[in-house]
Amino acid sequence: MNGQQGSDAGDIPHSSLLGLLPAAGFMLAILAVAAAVLAGFGTRWGWWNFRTGFAILKVSAYGGVAAAAASIAGGIIAVSGSSRMGLILAAAGVLIGLITAGIPWSWMRTVKQVPFIHDITTDLENPPQFAAVLPLRKDAANPAEYGGPDIAAQQRKGYPDIVPLRLRVPPDQAFERALRAARDSGWEIVAAKREEGRIEATDTTFWFGFKDDVVIRITPALDGSRVDVRSLSRVGKSDVGTNAKRIRAYFRKLEGTK
Repeated sequence: MNGQQGSDAGDIPHSSLLGLLPAAGFMLAILAVAAAVLAGFGTRWGWWNFRTGFAILKVSAYGGVAAAAASIAGGIIAVSGSSRMGLILAAAGVLIGLITAGIPWSWMRTVKQVPFIHDITTDLENPPQFAAVLPLRKDAANPAEYGGPDIAAQQRKGYPDIVPLRLRVPPDQAFERALRAARDSGWEIVAAKREEGRIEATDTTFWFGFKDDVVIRITPALDGSRVDVRSLSRVGKSDVGTNAKRIRAYFRKLEGTK
């Protein structure tokens, strides 16, 4: 009898620990997502460089996977114990953990799918040149000079849709529309040289605070004006498709600007 009582008493801590698994998985998921958020914003705020930020993001992804696994196990225990709160915590832990792990996984997948370049232009033969932003790029890891035929070949294969935009308005009107669209895009305007048909700006990404520079060139065309854009990252060998997306979004905005 005493032996049976001792056995029951010894089972209580084990059961209690298992009952805490849904909460533990949820807390691990919260820690993982917090680390992921800080990985980016810490880089943006200058707490560490982007490589450290990426390392923290990688750790947070592993934490997200561990949180999801713990939460799945906790959910099974919650179902067997008819614990509604445990089931809710487990479900939240799985969702948060998978999202946290999924973001860097998605980035890695995209890196393999897009060209491993960071300089995108609508004119591969005569890319628009930077001038006003050059002092701002003095410490940039990536040079402002265009990489030449090899980069052009990779872009042509990976982004065949990145081509000049034709506007059926005179260059002066096209310049005004281009400048307005750049401002509406939230870019910091560095220079707007109407007489040269050139606009230079800097776009800062939201999460990691990466700064990418943009130059817009407006030239006369037979049917009105031609708009060329070049978007160049200051750091990173691959832009994970960001510069191409930026140019596409800008052209959509420009076409809708009157």
